[in-house]
Amino acid sequence: MRRVLAWEGAPGAHVSVTRLATARMKALNRRTFGRRGLTDVIAFPLPQPDGILRGDIYVCPAAARAWVRGSGGGAQALREELVRLAVHGTLHVLGYDHPAGPGRTRSRMWRTQERYVRRLVGPGR
Repeated sequence: MRRVLAWEGAPGAHVSVTRLATARMKALNRRTFGRRGLTDVIAFPLPQPDGILRGDIYVCPAAARAWVRGSGGGAQALREELVRLAVHGTLHVLGYDHPAGPGRTRSRMWRTQERYVRRLVGPGR
C-alpha cells in the first residue's frame, strides 16, 4: 500500500494489513461497531503525536472469496478483490469516507479506489 500512500501525498504514513479468519472478523466487527455478521474490511486510522499517520487494516479473505464466487469470478478476480479491500482500507485510514447504499459506488472515494486498483492490478482485469 506504499504506492497508494505515495499517490495520496502521504509517503511517510504507514499501514499494516492483517488477514483475519471469518470468526475473528465477525468478532472484531461486533466489538468495534456493534454489528453482527461478517464484513470484508475494517480500517483504523492511528494518528501519532509526531503527526505521522499510521493505520491498521483488517481484511477477511473468506468474505472476499464469497463475494467473488457470488459474482462468478476466479482466482484473478479474488486477487483483484483483495487488492481492492487493501486500497479501500488505506483510503479510510487517510480520511476518505463514502455513503452507505447505492451512492457508495458513485462516491469520490470509490472512484479513487477503482483508479488505484487498476493501477495496481493492471488494465482489463
